[in-house]
Amino acid sequence: MPVSEASDAPGRSGFDREIERLALLEDPVRRALYKHVVRQGDYVSRDHAAAALGIARGLAAFHLDKLADEELLEFTYRRPAGRAGPGAGRPSKVYRRSGQELSISLPHRDYELLAGLLAGALDPVLPEDVGRRLADAARESGAALAAEARRLAGRRPSRRRLVEVGLEVLRQQGFDPRAHDGEVALRSCPFRAVASAHRGVVCPMSRALIEGVVAGLNVKGVSVLCATGSDGCCVTLRFGS
Repeated sequence: MPVSEASDAPGRSGFDREIERLALLEDPVRRALYKHVVRQGDYVSRDHAAAALGIARGLAAFHLDKLADEELLEFTYRRPAGRAGPGAGRPSKVYRRSGQELSISLPHRDYELLAGLLAGALDPVLPEDVGRRLADAARESGAALAAEARRLAGRRPSRRRLVEVGLEVLRQQGFDPRAHDGEVALRSCPFRAVASAHRGVVCPMSRALIEGVVAGLNVKGVSVLCATGSDGCCVTLRFGS
């Protein structure tokens, strides 16, 4: 189980704490470390993070621990692969992104509550015509994201370039794509807070949005699959030849 040492100090409101957490990322080195850990998709050691950013190990450890103290990262202890038993040395502290979500608006707005109310009104029995309209709207949004990706890819981009830029656009939307063995898993659902309670409404919309992106990119050989029970988004992209 991940280890966490953070605890709320007396008098710190939720708003105050979110401001302080965001302020942690103002430091450019700390922000770069956080982004690096997030992109790895698994636990990262202090040595690995320091080498990736070209900074001293002690500096990396300091910033990683600051991020862990405020629960932006979570940590545990592991021995390096292939080292076990007597003489293997002490386990190393390793870090990965936590499930902590941050959202600040001034003045306060609660769009998550609004989305939850709307989804709750449609769940668990989603009328077929409403579901169809939601999916159509999601595909249109996906097509708009694909158009932005094609603009960023430049004139006459290669298939590889289109895929790279398309995945970056999805990353910016909070899906956190991760490629492995011809597939791309979306390790984060940007609608998780609502989807966890109303999967029947939100998950088909997520899939339709991704389908809109894929169709808009017009990249051949890409299949959009759905696997329920995933820790992130239920949608996976599979790339053929």
